[in-house]
Amino acid sequence: MFDSPYIVGDAQLDGLDAQAPLSERALSKLRWRTRRGLLENDLFIQRFFARHAARLTVGHARGVYALMDLADNDLLDLFLKRKTLSPEMASPEVCEVLEMLLV
Repeated sequence: MFDSPYIVGDAQLDGLDAQAPLSERALSKLRWRTRRGLLENDLFIQRFFARHAARLTVGHARGVYALMDLADNDLLDLFLKRKTLSPEMASPEVCEVLEMLLV
C-alpha cells in the first residue's frame, strides 16, 4: 500500500490492492468527496467521472482523495497547468489521476 500524509480518503480503501476495481459504494463516496466550491474545478471533475468512472481502481481513488485535499485555487492551478505538483505529493497514483483529469 502507498503511504503518504496526503492520502486520507476513505478508510475502507486501506489495505486494498491499488489495482482492485473500485466498488459502487466507494465510487459514490468518491463522487461526494469531489464536490468543489469552484465551478471550473467541478467541470474538470465531472468530465473525469464521465470518462473514467466505470474503470476506476482503488489506486485512482487514493489519487483523487489526495488531490481533493488541496484548496480550490491550488487545484485549479494544477488543472490549468499554471503550477505543478509538489514533489512530496507527486506519487504515481496522484500523477496518473491528474493526467486522467487533464485529458
